[in-house]
Amino acid sequence: MEEQTPILSLNRIKGGGGGGIRRPLWVSVLVLFIVIALFSLHINREYSIFSIPLDFISGRVGLVSGYQQKSCSDFFEQVPARKVVKSIRDFGGIGDGKTSNTKAFQRAMEFMARFTESGGSQLVVPKGRWLTGSFNLTSNFTLFLEYGAVILGSQDPNEWPIIDALPSYGRGRERLGARHISLIHGNGLTNVVITGENGTVDGQGKMWWDLWWNRTLVHTRGHLVELINSQNILIQNLTLMNSPFWTIHPVYCRNIVIRNMTILAPLNAPNTDGIDADSSLNVCIEDCYIESGDDLISVKSGWDQYGMKMARPSSNIIVRRVKGTTPTCSGVGIGSEMSGGVSNVLIEELYVRDSAAGVRIKTDIGRGGYIVNITINNMRMERVKVPIRFSRGANDHPDEKWDPKALPKVRGIFISNVVGLESKRPPLLVGIEEAPFEDIHLKNISLFGLAPSMKWNCEFITGSSCSVFPSPCSQLLKNESTIQCPN
Repeated sequence: MEEQTPILSLNRIKGGGGGGIRRPLWVSVLVLFIVIALFSLHINREYSIFSIPLDFISGRVGLVSGYQQKSCSDFFEQVPARKVVKSIRDFGGIGDGKTSNTKAFQRAMEFMARFTESGGSQLVVPKGRWLTGSFNLTSNFTLFLEYGAVILGSQDPNEWPIIDALPSYGRGRERLGARHISLIHGNGLTNVVITGENGTVDGQGKMWWDLWWNRTLVHTRGHLVELINSQNILIQNLTLMNSPFWTIHPVYCRNIVIRNMTILAPLNAPNTDGIDADSSLNVCIEDCYIESGDDLISVKSGWDQYGMKMARPSSNIIVRRVKGTTPTCSGVGIGSEMSGGVSNVLIEELYVRDSAAGVRIKTDIGRGGYIVNITINNMRMERVKVPIRFSRGANDHPDEKWDPKALPKVRGIFISNVVGLESKRPPLLVGIEEAPFEDIHLKNISLFGLAPSMKWNCEFITGSSCSVFPSPCSQLLKNESTIQCPN
């Protein structure tokens, strides 16, 4: 198929102050040419950047006429209607934003657990502001937040109890030893739905961010939602905001669908990742908007020797139609904790603006593990500092027992159909000297805004490229073609 070259964004034509000034003839000719070119490019849907829906290009995720959205939501197996439905008010809950509802939520969950094997249950949180500490979900259960319902995280650290560190990390991610539990928590669950009519869960995380900034944090902060060793989970149609730490964290899970979510945190809030898929299989993340002080989406699988020993990979991860901004981190980051392995990740129709990086793969000596078969297709970036970044991490390790001979393997990274506008710096693709990153393949990539003097920064990588502008580093020029990209 003949390859098409992406078209530059057109500068807006500025009119003069007089109403009688006539538009030059060449402007009309140019407009006609653009219409013809767009029509031609639209025909070539397999390789063109215009295979992205036009609403997505403009920053609005949604359907356009004649476009069939893909979905991975069938990772979640639908569950029957719950037999028992109760309101948090039935357990003494008061939604005034001041009264603690910790015991009310705990009583509710104890009651709901009775129906795990007999038709399941649903807890409804009605309109109001429901202050609470952490509570644990049960299996065959739905947590439903009505329109106007807000669950508020308690400002008392004692209402976020201390639990054991995850075995694939060996300690709390931020501090040695144990860690705080998440606000909404579950372990060993099946058939769980967290949903609503765009209700809100607000972690009120500033208290925790202050502890981190002041270096007075004793234990690793809790997540907003964490599910461990669980399967067939659906999280959808909610707003999650102000998480103390990572916002949604499925770990050692399978068949997880997270969709139609809005996730918000101040852009300077530390480590407030949007969604972290960790040592999990069959994870679907789609149609989400995220503003964060860290990665919008992250894929992980354990930390150094602890992750290698547990050997629980993250695999079959799909990220689709996600948009957002993070001034310090990436739209999608893989690693740096990836010691259990990461494979078969598909990222498509990603829109990232005003961010430090579009996609980033990061690892370190001592990590071991692997990152293989990663496909990134149809990505648009605006004012992103480094559009594509592969690099070492922060050289951080859980303890002194890490193995400097444990080298990660990075192989099979495919990136295609990418447009970057107002890019600040060229891509940085830096592998590890003792373990080069191999089979890096780039196709149909256009990065605009870079000064002509800026060159790609590449070390310890191998691969190929086709239809890439500006021209990539020499390590990727093996299959350069100005006529047709190889299949």
